[in-house]
Amino acid sequence: MAQIMEGRILSDDIKNKVKKDVEHLKQYGIDVGLGIVLVGENPASRQYLLAINKACNKVGIRSYQNHLPENVSINEILNTINSTNRDERMNGLLVLLPLPKRINVRKVVNEIATEKDIDGLGSLSVGRLAADESTFQIFKEGDYESLYRRESLSGVSSFLPCTPFGVIRLIEYCEIDIKGKHAVVIGKSLAVGKPLSMMLLAKEATVTVCHRETVDLGYFTRQADILCSATGKKGLIKADMVKDNAVVVDIGTNVLENGSIVGDVDFEAVKEKASFITPVPGGVGPVTIAMLLENTVRSAQNNQFLKHPLITG
Repeated sequence: MAQIMEGRILSDDIKNKVKKDVEHLKQYGIDVGLGIVLVGENPASRQYLLAINKACNKVGIRSYQNHLPENVSINEILNTINSTNRDERMNGLLVLLPLPKRINVRKVVNEIATEKDIDGLGSLSVGRLAADESTFQIFKEGDYESLYRRESLSGVSSFLPCTPFGVIRLIEYCEIDIKGKHAVVIGKSLAVGKPLSMMLLAKEATVTVCHRETVDLGYFTRQADILCSATGKKGLIKADMVKDNAVVVDIGTNVLENGSIVGDVDFEAVKEKASFITPVPGGVGPVTIAMLLENTVRSAQNNQFLKHPLITG
């Protein structure tokens, strides 16, 4: 029987630290703000938006929402982003994905100012991760609070994507060793699969990346010491596809017609074989949101440190 990797416990720890940082900045008249852009009515995105707003309220971060219609032009989306880039009230900007298929996603996320790209999806942020220039953020040996103390702030030029960074934090929080393990990542999206594979490589795992064109997926998943699935395909991972005592991280999100949320993994069956497993909901999701808040307050700290180095302690 697997040990359940409850993300809410780690999430609460991170949010408590964020709340203290937000209150510290408020002593100097600085409000921390997060801009959110939602295009259309994607059910998963709407649920994510509600969860983010709830978390923002809990830690004292102001959220500024821009809800654009499904038929919006890319020019209007870019104008909204440029307006947020110039808006001093917002320290971070999140564009909720997916966007309508006719919209060039890369053009949109690349428009976000790097210092406000708190989900790390712009080309500069991705490039710095690929070049190992920002992976120092995952090597704090559990002391992540020290990452953005005054002496470190000026070195933070980009952020790591919240979901994969959250996966790494959750794995380490559960005291699971990554080094030398065979990690199999299912999904190659720029938001999750690719950056997660790079972070696992930086942690010295042996990494295999699978995707929709992978032939005989089970052949690869049965080799995984750490199996991470991020496809959004309900029930993709069955018990016979999982190695005994594997660590199973379910990053998939599927909103059913009744409003309930399930992941990629057949949870009830797989938990009988795995050593650790994340639930959906309640696993990676809460940590992702906590990382989003943490990156937002870090952006605020970094901005204020550069302007007023004496007030960031």
